[in-house]
Amino acid sequence: VQLMESGGGLVQAGGSLRLSCVASGSTLRTDAMGWYRQAPGKQRELVASITRTGTINYSDFVRGRFTISRDNAKVTVYLQMNNLKPEDTAVYYCAAGLSPTAMTSYWGQGTQVTVSS
Repeated sequence: VQLMESGGGLVQAGGSLRLSCVASGSTLRTDAMGWYRQAPGKQRELVASITRTGTINYSDFVRGRFTISRDNAKVTVYLQMNNLKPEDTAVYYCAAGLSPTAMTSYWGQGTQVTVSS
């Protein structure tokens, strides 16, 4: 499975960005797709996940601000990020796997999101 992210960039606090990640290859292994992020000096952390059947999980720090969705026909997952904060600055990684607990099986290369204050 290959994952290709797009949509990162620089935005002011309070702004919005939309990340996209398209999967290719053995896409039957992408029952769960989602996003992690890693800020400098910090561990990688789960942002949100979504299964092929639409079960969604958000980390508390993005609940109410970020929305995850997926297009199964296009094998693509999206992350709409609203009301961005400087603490959201990180490299965002697309991830996929056979289940939410196995979502770290495949990784994208990462896309930088920078939120200025």
